Amino acid sequence: MIVWAALGLLCLRLALGQSIPEPGPATHSPAAHGDLLFLLDSSASVSYYEFSRVKEFVGQLVQPLPLGPGAVQTSMVHVGSKPTVEFSFDQHRSGAAAQEAIRAAKQLMGDTNTGLALDLAKEQLFTTKAGARPGVRKVLVWVTDGGSSDDAQAPMQALKDLGVTVFIISTGRGNFLDLSAAASQPPEKHLRFVDVDDLQIIIPELRGSILEAMRPQELHATEVTSHSFRLAWPPLLSGDSGYYLLEVAPSADPGAKQSRHLLGNETGWFWDGLEPSTTYKVVLVPESNLQYLAPQTTQVTTLEDPLCPPEEVSPAWILISHSKPHSFHVSWAPTPVGVLRYEVLYGPLPGGEAQLLQVPATKNSTTLENLSPNTTYLVTVAAIYRSGREKALSAKACTQEVASKIGHLYFQSLGSSTVKASWDSAEGDVQGYQVRCQRQVGPPSLLSVSPQTHSVVLTGLAAGTTNHVCVTPIYQSHAGSRRCQTVRMHPVTPAPEYRPT
Repeated sequence: MIVWAALGLLCLRLALGQSIPEPGPATHSPAAHGDLLFLLDSSASVSYYEFSRVKEFVGQLVQPLPLGPGAVQTSMVHVGSKPTVEFSFDQHRSGAAAQEAIRAAKQLMGDTNTGLALDLAKEQLFTTKAGARPGVRKVLVWVTDGGSSDDAQAPMQALKDLGVTVFIISTGRGNFLDLSAAASQPPEKHLRFVDVDDLQIIIPELRGSILEAMRPQELHATEVTSHSFRLAWPPLLSGDSGYYLLEVAPSADPGAKQSRHLLGNETGWFWDGLEPSTTYKVVLVPESNLQYLAPQTTQVTTLEDPLCPPEEVSPAWILISHSKPHSFHVSWAPTPVGVLRYEVLYGPLPGGEAQLLQVPATKNSTTLENLSPNTTYLVTVAAIYRSGREKALSAKACTQEVASKIGHLYFQSLGSSTVKASWDSAEGDVQGYQVRCQRQVGPPSLLSVSPQTHSVVLTGLAAGTTNHVCVTPIYQSHAGSRRCQTVRMHPVTPAPEYRPT
């Protein structure tokens, strides 16, 4: 199982011991046919900078997709105190139009009520009234910082029960076990842990996975667990043209075959009560009143029983997330039966003094604090068993640089519609500055300048308007705290009328 855990490109390589694949060309397929819903965390738990990065990521993901009524349709919903639909499935017919709508989206703030947003998706969005199409594949991409103010598991399962494929992108401290349960199975194909500044790394692979999930396929299995799997197939019959005979049998014991008769308008079936670690042969026989249709077959192997894992195994995955100058979050999996406690040993490299933190067996994550900024740490998670033996796994993680806030922001008028914005330099290894101007009249602008530059000229500021200017220092691994200020332009005073005496 491969799960991305990004603290920036360098830390990603260190933590997982893998190289990052070069982004390849987008794989467009005219066969892709489905409805794609994006669920974005727009609550107050996400900073303005993080939300803007997520919008950029989703826009780049969507832009090359083959959008249209005969291919892929997309919709977007905000997660906040109350869910808000940014646009419905039938609103945009090109990737460029959808990307522009995503860029224009405003953050809601408020609570993170993901469950309410999922209920809205099930009851209102995945319907013909909202532009969704019957009989096509449904895909949900949930981008989250990992938390929810309400219960998201039950409504997420309800969507998966309807055949929706769920991809989850976590940019924060999300619990690995909870998010693994929420994503479609297996999680290594549907769950990603990525730092908000490294989201572009996963775009080519994620776009390909989404298109693959939308391509019409023959009989196949999804949501495979130790005791169940979900079967799906393209519509071969209609409700009045015949029926399906579905047969499932262990490959090693064909005599234990089970059968179901299904209506002709069915395109899927959930089969449970199966044995773990067992290969099953599945046969779908379309019985048509109009023509002969060949049976379809597939093989599915159920997963190992999670209640009976191999004895005394070490953590298989260590995920490092939510890095700050003096802390980062560590989570791991699996959490096997028989563990007495976990011991997390961590220290700076090379050769720094190590510290030990004990974590109860009921938890699989912790936050390491009081760390040094811009430092690489070696983190070892050991499962201590009741037998006294221990199994351990190590990973490397990096803290961020100390971010500095710009001290002062000054404005100098250069005319009725032009000002010069100047600022004090920020501390630390600044890589550059971003200057954003939100105009009361006219489009916003975003300028990026070198670390040696401490002023820009802003034009197009209408007379008599109030405009908002923010300057943000940019560091190698993150953005610093921005300094914002309002600049008010003087109204134009008409020249006095000339009257001859």
